[in-house]
Amino acid sequence: MKALKLAERVLFGAAAIGTVYSARTGNRKLQLATKPAAVPVLAARVARSRGLATGEKGLLVAALIAAGAGDHFMGRSDEDGQLIKGATSFGVMQVLYSALLWRRGARPRAATAPPRLAAWAAAAVAMALPKPSPVSSVLSAYGGLLSTTSTLAADPVLAPKAKVSGGMVIPSGDRRTWIAAGALLFSASDLAILIRRNFVTSERVRANLETFVLTSYLASQWLLVEGMTAES
Repeated sequence: MKALKLAERVLFGAAAIGTVYSARTGNRKLQLATKPAAVPVLAARVARSRGLATGEKGLLVAALIAAGAGDHFMGRSDEDGQLIKGATSFGVMQVLYSALLWRRGARPRAATAPPRLAAWAAAAVAMALPKPSPVSSVLSAYGGLLSTTSTLAADPVLAPKAKVSGGMVIPSGDRRTWIAAGALLFSASDLAILIRRNFVTSERVRANLETFVLTSYLASQWLLVEGMTAES
């Protein structure tokens, strides 16, 4: 069992390093080979987990399959059609993540919901300002699903013994506290995609943002899966 866990970490780490390196060097072929490999490793991690009920395991595996589809579409190009397919796939992932968190008792709270809803509203307005389009509409809808997941993930009920500051669960050795951090990092990654796509023209800055997007995305998925598979 320990050998399997180590192998999963090595494989995920190799895929993550390859993905980030490919972004920094502009190696598109390497990125197409490494990024789609990361999520299946996490799905394998979930499949052998003993800390999940059968229904929860199904939700999480399905969510990661949807994430893998999103990686496939968004990795192919920056064209609107691929972005819409990718956002739709990730939207399905967010719905499934939210369903799992809801099953565990997570609910919107006064301390967690307002700032995330405000961030979603601000992002939706920013996307629509240049020129409303099918892409901006899909991304706005996706942002609502993301904010829902982030709000539920921030509920302290998921990690009852965790320290909470400013409505945020503080990550600790209890892996259940990593769920909130993972959801927050996922939001930061998607915000960087929005900024890169709509507001940045400098190729150097765009490359730096792409590196941040991929690094934060992969880290967020790892934290979410580790947190959701942690035993209480």
